[in-house]
Amino acid sequence: MALKLYNTLTRKKETFKPINKNQVGIYSCGPTVYNYAHIGNLRTYIFNDLLKRSLIFLGYNVTHVMNITDVDDKTIKGSQKEKLSLKEFTQKYEKIFFQDLYSLNIMKPNYILRATESIPEMVNMIKNLLEKGYAYKTEDGIYFSISKSKNYGKLAQLEKGKANDKKARIKNDEYDKENAQDFALWKFHTKEDGEVYWDTEIGRGRPGWHIECSAMSMKILGPKLDIHTGAIDLIFPHHTNEIAQSEAFSGKTFVKYWLHGGFLTMKEGKMSKSIGNVLNLKELKEKKVSPVDYRYMCLTTHYRSPLQFSLENLESSKNSYNRLKNIISEIKPDEKLNKKYLEEFEEAIDDDLNLPKALQILWNLVRDEKAQGKILTIKKMDEIFGLKILEKEHIKIPKNIQLLIDKRESARKSKNWKLADELRDKIIKLGYSISDTLEGPVVKKA
Repeated sequence: MALKLYNTLTRKKETFKPINKNQVGIYSCGPTVYNYAHIGNLRTYIFNDLLKRSLIFLGYNVTHVMNITDVDDKTIKGSQKEKLSLKEFTQKYEKIFFQDLYSLNIMKPNYILRATESIPEMVNMIKNLLEKGYAYKTEDGIYFSISKSKNYGKLAQLEKGKANDKKARIKNDEYDKENAQDFALWKFHTKEDGEVYWDTEIGRGRPGWHIECSAMSMKILGPKLDIHTGAIDLIFPHHTNEIAQSEAFSGKTFVKYWLHGGFLTMKEGKMSKSIGNVLNLKELKEKKVSPVDYRYMCLTTHYRSPLQFSLENLESSKNSYNRLKNIISEIKPDEKLNKKYLEEFEEAIDDDLNLPKALQILWNLVRDEKAQGKILTIKKMDEIFGLKILEKEHIKIPKNIQLLIDKRESARKSKNWKLADELRDKIIKLGYSISDTLEGPVVKKA
């Protein structure tokens, strides 16, 4: 069975065929580093990671590129508010972001590009678009004329010229433009920008949001990309505008497969800073929830579907993950690989990364008393899940618990089973489980 992925551009599952055999270039829209990433944002980065891991698992050589938006209205205002330079401000939140990725066991992209370090590539693109007549200058900036763009809006399935103003106009791009739907490629310097500007051939100023991703993706992957990812709210206007300017610049199809992840939803709807219903990873840790518990939760819903979030749902995922690890810790390893379960697992991955089904196949394997080759097969499956299922938990046992464990071991050696059972019950009541193995007692937090 061949890998099939749902392409937002065609609105259907397509057999995946990379531009160059066995080589896959992926570009993922990265964070705007002006605040903590909330767990809704992080769901998208988990999806990116699962996609990358799946492609590697299936034998592809993957080059993964992600941008860091470290210059825009939010970063400039945030740095001014905190009285820090733009670089100091954005690097503070960039560091926190990558700590979050590490906590979630997300593989780092092969290339991480900051917008502020790719200004020459953006200027080159804008000059080209001006020369070709796709862009024009006004008093406050340089804009892309969507009326000149062939098939504008095809990704978002917009009728050309009929995108309503509410959707089409981007608040921070509403300047002196010929058409309300045109978008800024370059914003000329204003006093509100303070010290943030670049002196270039096209004027003193800074880039618009959309041009950043086009320039940075092509900087590494060239004018034609295999896969571009992001959350569904980026389909319009961001990805729509990326396509328009990139294809006008190169004259080639920009991206072959567009993949978009679904929202994390709350009772109030989408998790959003503007609504004020956000949670970040730091806050989850304060609630005694491991980042990997949240990763497990994300596996229970298909990447394109909305994921309903509540602390109760998260606690349920945490309990399921811990049960899974506990069961696996009791399995005796052998040197076999279970081909039957591995084939079922690969079929689920091939079907547009059906991770919920793949997770159920893992559970079926773990519970199958007759199955052989469990440990090696689980290890293989976890190359995609990234749950660290086989890693043994190292816990610091309090002195009072260790004293009870030692007393129980003495009772067992003297065959005082009644006292051993009483001590076991005490240990359990204090929040720890204890299992007897040939190597000695194994103690875990209950």
